Amino acid sequence: MERRVALTALAGLVLGAPLAARAAATHRPPHSDAEWRAMLSPAAYHVLRQGGTEPAFSSPLVAEHRAGTYACAGCRRPLFSSKTKYDAHTGYPSFRAALPGAITTTARAHGKPYAPVHCARCDSHVGRLYRDGPKSADSHYSMNGIALAFLPSTA
Repeated sequence: MERRVALTALAGLVLGAPLAARAAATHRPPHSDAEWRAMLSPAAYHVLRQGGTEPAFSSPLVAEHRAGTYACAGCRRPLFSSKTKYDAHTGYPSFRAALPGAITTTARAHGKPYAPVHCARCDSHVGRLYRDGPKSADSHYSMNGIALAFLPSTA
C-alpha cells in the first residue's frame, strides 16, 4: 500500500493533482477499517485486509468445478472465470488468467517468487501471482478461497 501511495504522490507531481486524485480514488477501499472488521469474519479480515494467507486445502472452492465466476469476497467484483480455473495441486483455487481490469499486482518482494494480487475495486488482498512456468511469460494465480465468492452460472 505504501508503494501505491508513493506512486500516487509522484503522479500528482508529474500529471497534476486532479488526475492523481482520480487515480488514488480508484484504489481506495470503499469502507473504513471498522466497517471492514464488522463485515468480515476474523479469518476473512486477516486475508483480505491484512494480506494474510489461509491454510492450504481449507477452502471448499479448491474442489469447486461448476461453471461460474469467482468474485472478490469484499466487494463482489468478478475476478476470475471458472474457464481458467485448474488444479495446481497447491491446496488453493488456481487460475491461468484474471478477468480484464479485475485485479492489480504489486512488485514482488525481494527474494519472493510471487507478487501479491489485489481486487482492483476495493484493494482487498486475494492471493498471489506466480511467474514460474517453463516460459518466462507463464504465470498462474494462486488465490485464497476465503477471499473469493463463487457465483454459479445461471445459463
